[in-house]
Amino acid sequence: MAKILIVEDSWVTRRILVRILKGDGHELLEAGGGKEGLEMAEKHMPDCILLDLLMPEMDGFDVLEALGEKDLKIPVIVLTANIQKTAREKCLQLGAFAFTNKPTEEDELRSLVHKAIDSKKGAD
Repeated sequence: MAKILIVEDSWVTRRILVRILKGDGHELLEAGGGKEGLEMAEKHMPDCILLDLLMPEMDGFDVLEALGEKDLKIPVIVLTANIQKTAREKCLQLGAFAFTNKPTEEDELRSLVHKAIDSKKGAD
């Protein structure tokens, strides 16, 4: 299956995401912050990234910007509690594949991940 990188500073949220996606047979990588997530993205070139927006040190906006600067064409699904329209628009402008609010329904998350992985396969 696909390699998915989860970039989320909340251990509890990472556990929930792993539980949801592990059953689908994906290889799951975890980063506890944006800087670590960016390093892992460069090293492992995942098929999809699940990215929290609000993190200390390096937030999701910074990660999206850095991915674009490095020309890493990895579909990113932003998962956030931030419900502002401006945050959604900024993420999409920075190249995010999708933007969804926490808590995300399991079926919606699986569907978004599937679509993101398919989009990467089509781009390769």
